[in-house]
Amino acid sequence: MNGWKLKHLPLVEPTEVRSMCEFLQFPLLSGLLTDRNIGRQTGTLVTMMPKHYFLGFLIRSLLASGTETQAVHGSLKPQKVQFQSRNFHNVLCWQPGSSLTGNGSVYFVQYKMYGERQWKNKTDCWGTTALSCDLTNETLDLYEPYYGRVKTAWAGRYSAWSRTPRFTPWWETKLDPPVVTAIQGNASLLVLLRTPELPYRNQHGKNTSMESYYDLAYRVFITNNSLVKEQKAYEGTQRTVRIEGLIPHSSYCIAAEIYQPMLDRKSPRSERRCVKIP
Repeated sequence: MNGWKLKHLPLVEPTEVRSMCEFLQFPLLSGLLTDRNIGRQTGTLVTMMPKHYFLGFLIRSLLASGTETQAVHGSLKPQKVQFQSRNFHNVLCWQPGSSLTGNGSVYFVQYKMYGERQWKNKTDCWGTTALSCDLTNETLDLYEPYYGRVKTAWAGRYSAWSRTPRFTPWWETKLDPPVVTAIQGNASLLVLLRTPELPYRNQHGKNTSMESYYDLAYRVFITNNSLVKEQKAYEGTQRTVRIEGLIPHSSYCIAAEIYQPMLDRKSPRSERRCVKIP
């Protein structure tokens, strides 16, 4: 019969066949049990359905269910998981999954150093509702790479983990501009520069300097009412700079930035500090 297997069963009334299909929740099968399938003259039921049809139907149903579950879990998965680092303050940040537009979701954070096998829980961010987690104290070795990862729980469902790219604090942290103090003198300005504060302290309890980790250069820029554009007044490694030859009774504004020669990277400009020369 062209690959179809014939199976002889006791005569079954059509109404009984329909109830069996409904019990198995295969409504499509009822359409296959027609008068052609039921041998009225021989008193037998000829089943024209190969066995692999049932198996294929079940597999397709399970795959469809699994795909739907994966789609739901995928839409919960945190997005844009990455470290944001300024002055070695290393914060893990993320965005909600694509299906989460309101409240009610919580997040779980883990981290590890590159090469470690075990992930570690960040206790303060285990079940947090925030979209960030401070991992500064967990990423203290500035020259080692780290990973962080986040997963979501919402309405009794959990997403898969979403992991950051490899993160090395020394390489990736961004520097804030220096703090500028300008003191007017006799036709001169004394400019004092202070590097951003770091989260680390030395053995005496004092904040360590950015210069302990990088070779830094400082650029100082000056403007006054008579200048058409800003001029660079200084570039070098000193954090105390005297600018001389200024015009008495004129106002000057100072701004500065930090330059990292090894990385060819510079900080944003500081806020301008304006003083009047006596």
